[in-house]
Amino acid sequence: MAKMSRQIDIESEGSVIGRIFAGGSLEGVAELLADCARPLFLVYDANVGELAARLLEAVPGLRAALPVEATELKKDMTTVMDINRWLLEQGADRNALLLALGGGITTDMAGFAASVYKRGIAFAFIPTTLLSQVDAAIGGKNGVNFMSYKNMVGVIRQPEFTWLSADALESLPHKEFLGGAAEMLKTFMIEDNGWYERAVGLLGKMESEAESWDGNPETHASDGPRFGELNELIAAAAAVKAGIVGRDQFEKGERRKLNLGHTFAHAIEHISRDGEPVSHGEAVAMGIVLAAKLSEKIGMCAEGLADRVRNDFVNCGLQTSCPYTIARMAEAMGMDKKAEDGRVRFVLLRGIGDVDTCTLDVADVVKIMEK
Repeated sequence: MAKMSRQIDIESEGSVIGRIFAGGSLEGVAELLADCARPLFLVYDANVGELAARLLEAVPGLRAALPVEATELKKDMTTVMDINRWLLEQGADRNALLLALGGGITTDMAGFAASVYKRGIAFAFIPTTLLSQVDAAIGGKNGVNFMSYKNMVGVIRQPEFTWLSADALESLPHKEFLGGAAEMLKTFMIEDNGWYERAVGLLGKMESEAESWDGNPETHASDGPRFGELNELIAAAAAVKAGIVGRDQFEKGERRKLNLGHTFAHAIEHISRDGEPVSHGEAVAMGIVLAAKLSEKIGMCAEGLADRVRNDFVNCGLQTSCPYTIARMAEAMGMDKKAEDGRVRFVLLRGIGDVDTCTLDVADVVKIMEK
């Protein structure tokens, strides 16, 4: 078995429905696939061409590779059909295995394309952003945007495996790293076990040393002490999400908690497309702070929690000030795919490590938040 620090199984009803490998090198994927007799194909974010070249060299069984433009504007059915067309042109049959190398947009699109190609072929993820390693590439949600609404069309189908490789983050831009940091903190706010404080401490140190995160692998190599700690946090966050997904794969109850801050965040992202786009990670940080404020205002948590969350996030380098009013966000929240008759399900905080869902009328939320 390829060298790795940890294997995490996603178990549901007594069966393993997915595997996560955390801590191995990118080239370790080759050993995992050494005995794979399936035809192998690769879809990758055009921005990680160097990583794709490393993977192509390490896995000689890869038959073909397709670069895609991994942006929110290109995360649509047109790109999904382009991937399906390419698979058909390459002669991919129902026994094929599609690897996806890139961030959450890439894994979402490739996973969805594989799920509908010839009624479903196998796929696996090699995420290259912190956000996708701790959240987007775990859990089997695969989908695309539709009519400017985020992830409106998709399926829930598990990848055969997800490979979390610290060296895939070496040249990750600082801004994108922070987006993943927001999702990591979100995960530990849902299920803590002491990880939230550890994450705030490490991310705060990394932010204070931000000059070392300049895109140069030599200044923050994956074998350095910071990356060793980061690997532990990534694995811990992946384990939390794997446990929740295993207990509620199709989001009938507990899995909804993973949407902490996301009702606000998706509205922020939707509005921002008409101007300066706000990334998903940035929106999640803002959304969690807003969720904490709402939690306080309706008496769900102790007073002062929202300030604590905001201060922790600021110390980690996260943007916490939302550029839009709640009133402006109301329409987008009402169009959320989980909205019903003007009522939206919010995930709110009782405390760090303790969240719950609450269905509220959007108009009432506007009034509450504007007080």
